[in-house]
Amino acid sequence: MESSSPSVPFPLLQAPVESTYRACTIPYRFPSDNPRKATPVEIQWIDLFLNSVPSFKQRAENDPTVADAPAKAEKFAQRYTSILEDLKKNPESHGGPPDCLLLCRIRELILRELGFNDIFKKVKDEENAKAMSLFEGVVQRNDEIEDSEKRAENLIRGILAGNIFDLGSAQLAEVFAKDGMSFLASCQNLLSRPWVIDDLDAFKTKWTKKSWEKAVIFVDNSGADIILGILPFARELLRRGTTVILAANDMPSINDVTYLELVEIINKLKDENGKLAGVDVSNLLVANSGNDLPVIDLSSVTPELAYMASDADLVVLEGMGRGIETNLYAQMKCDSIKIGMVKHPEVAQFLGGRLYDCVFKFSEA
Repeated sequence: MESSSPSVPFPLLQAPVESTYRACTIPYRFPSDNPRKATPVEIQWIDLFLNSVPSFKQRAENDPTVADAPAKAEKFAQRYTSILEDLKKNPESHGGPPDCLLLCRIRELILRELGFNDIFKKVKDEENAKAMSLFEGVVQRNDEIEDSEKRAENLIRGILAGNIFDLGSAQLAEVFAKDGMSFLASCQNLLSRPWVIDDLDAFKTKWTKKSWEKAVIFVDNSGADIILGILPFARELLRRGTTVILAANDMPSINDVTYLELVEIINKLKDENGKLAGVDVSNLLVANSGNDLPVIDLSSVTPELAYMASDADLVVLEGMGRGIETNLYAQMKCDSIKIGMVKHPEVAQFLGGRLYDCVFKFSEA
């Protein structure tokens, strides 16, 4: 669904949105802080974005769709670094004070101004192809688990394992460049429970007692994340009679899947009868969230998504950007899940957990 209309607040947020919702989980500053002096948390986060500049520059240099890519990539690195350094000196410059939305938005704007529309396209395509070849095996293993609660847990672990594939994290981009990632090994190597936020037992109990009518899932990365993590979970919901809406980005950002890419992935995964590994997908819908960042502000989504989601009774926000850094404390009118892996030391520190710890926050309406 292409959207050209002005954006609207996500209808399942607790009202009034203006006073109850804030898109950034981690407070970078408080009203008592000096507006012209960067806080220690602001500096910490600006440094995190500074550390990711080399990996973004390298991706941009190798973008075959842009003429003079190396020179433009150098320009991107210089311009973005200079803005980040400015924000350290004066947090009110460049539309500040900074938060994760602003820091991401500035980076995307500079890339797009220089003609870089999708610097992760090649790696996304490669990872999607790899993950698609493993999809059947993953759903088959899930289907073989007869106990409903154990199957639910296996599906959740799959989402967390898939979420490791995130090239927005400088450390993971480095690991990934060396040897890629094994999905099965990732499933087995998740940190032991209890996780830093762990409502899995409450969710499993609810799972055995209730089938939701309609679920909206805000999805995250390409590759294993969407194909081996989210789609098996969505398929299981479909099997249980739930209508599923997958809400994906309008435009490319890091290695996040866009809604057009997601439509294509699902079409490729369907069998000759138009089913997803034997499951009817007539109640599986893909929506354009209107978002163009790796984080999301739910006070601004497409009218189409708002209309489709208005009567949903489950909302899932997946991934560190959407489920942890921006919407961990977002209050919904219906049941909600915030799920993701903690991939920045700064987030681990804020939550009081470990790096690569898991967040599974289940809230009932």
